[in-house]
Amino acid sequence: MDGDNTSKGLNRTEKMKVYFFTNEFPPNIYGGAGVHVDYLSRELSKKVSLHVRCFGSQDVHQDSFSVKGVEAPSQLLKNIPKSLSSVFSAFYQNLGFFNSFSDAQIVHCHTWYSHLAGIMAKLAYGIPLVVTTHSLEPLRPWKREQLGGGYDVTCWIERETLRLADAIIAVSRSTKKDILDHFAVPEEKIHVISNGIDTNEYQPVPEKEALIRYGIDPNQKYLLYVGRITRQKGIIHLARAISKLDPDMQVVFCAGAPDTPEIKKELDEAISEIKKTRKNIVWITENLDHRCLIQIYSHAYLFCCPSVYEPFGIINLEAMACGVPVVGTKVGGITEIIIDGETGVLVPLDADAMNRGSQEETVKFSGRLSDAINSLYHDSNLRSSMAEKSRKRAVEVYNWNNIADQVVKIYKSLLS
Repeated sequence: MDGDNTSKGLNRTEKMKVYFFTNEFPPNIYGGAGVHVDYLSRELSKKVSLHVRCFGSQDVHQDSFSVKGVEAPSQLLKNIPKSLSSVFSAFYQNLGFFNSFSDAQIVHCHTWYSHLAGIMAKLAYGIPLVVTTHSLEPLRPWKREQLGGGYDVTCWIERETLRLADAIIAVSRSTKKDILDHFAVPEEKIHVISNGIDTNEYQPVPEKEALIRYGIDPNQKYLLYVGRITRQKGIIHLARAISKLDPDMQVVFCAGAPDTPEIKKELDEAISEIKKTRKNIVWITENLDHRCLIQIYSHAYLFCCPSVYEPFGIINLEAMACGVPVVGTKVGGITEIIIDGETGVLVPLDADAMNRGSQEETVKFSGRLSDAINSLYHDSNLRSSMAEKSRKRAVEVYNWNNIADQVVKIYKSLLS
């Protein structure tokens, strides 16, 4: 494969020129897709000439790495319903990508926000198109609450992009199955490459300054949740489980970026009600830097990922790398990260019933969460064993350098 690049006019010493199209890129990261793009780009920039086009004001230029952000002018959205603003502004920002990628050999899209640029690169310039599926729109029906008719647009743009893509990267085996179940694409186009974790950065640390700063009692065992306030992440179900948790257990939410005012209000009301009978609840709404977050991970007794849909779940790797066992939902990519009974506990969920709005399943799921958390909380020997095995699994299995090598192999196959 060493000579594959010569078919596109490169000699053996030149680097392949790859363009990333993405919504999120540092410092603008609010979800797992952004974390993925951040860390993968660090490794890929050592192997290819990488140029990132993203949403924002970023402007970085180095020898074989650049980042250029595009912003949507505020007047563009003044007559557009709020629910549609993210869709239309995304399309405008995609148009802003077009001046800078005609020399690309590969374009690589992350999330529907960047797919229009990917389609144009493929159709207008004939550039091979790679798409990483961090999530799938048909499996996120609650997005209609946020986007209205814009949800139909995001479903359309995702469907067309996956149809046109030369290669699709699924972040888990579960996601590959979901792609085949919901999209008419050949199976041979789909490659399973998981997300990763930098275990040199994410590792247990002794410092506790961040705990004290944000009101966490460092002398009290705590359950930790990290994630956005969205239906997908299941934070409401965890909030409703708190009343059944051991009263000595501190509960810490690192949760911001609500999808809608309605779900923020729903969580506000749920936690306000719980606080009438227990005081050991901490809710951190600001976006924490890595140093603070790693401290909070490191001293957590347990981590909970109650997602109702999760293609992968990088937050679980972050917790595991910091030596914290995870109580996670038995859905999607979570089942491939957590070894049930060894590195954590998997909690069953009837996702179809949940998506139909079943109140019975909602109540049962919250009960299963509280039972699993309480059981592990009271078994200190099992908890300690899981903590050790969690860190070991993160180090041995989820390495960003290996993941980058797999991605480059796909690029080369498209150029050969």
